[in-house]
Amino acid sequence: MMHVFLTNNRDALIERCRAKVAQRPAREATVQQLQNGVPLFLDQLIRTLRMEQTSQPMDSRKISGPSGGGASPSEVGKSAAEHGRELLTLGFSVDQVVHDYGDLCQAITDLAFERDAPFLIDEFRTLNRCLDNAIADAVTEFSVSAQFSTPRF
Repeated sequence: MMHVFLTNNRDALIERCRAKVAQRPAREATVQQLQNGVPLFLDQLIRTLRMEQTSQPMDSRKISGPSGGGASPSEVGKSAAEHGRELLTLGFSVDQVVHDYGDLCQAITDLAFERDAPFLIDEFRTLNRCLDNAIADAVTEFSVSAQFSTPRF
């Protein structure tokens, strides 16, 4: 099960993401970025995957949001929007916002391959839904915040 793999390898996944960020030009992971970005999202993903193994799997949408996004607020959406706003404040680009979440996806798949960890297709669908929703909400908030923080003439 993916949630067990993620729980057992949480620190290694966060470290892999930190290393990916550090490889980018002039970008180092800040404490703030690491607290509110990957670690928080990873915890929400684990909770979502666990919830989907219960008798009430659709309750996971309260954590991660529905497929295709939408107007219903979720924990992932709220924290991703906050993360997008923080990255703008820290001087990051929208590219970095997207790559923060993409780094985690790559770290999960790389480590799973290395450890020959099998996952169900439905678990990958959940991972993709969570990533899509987080990226969309983070980029949207980053863009909206950027509009209001840019001086207009």
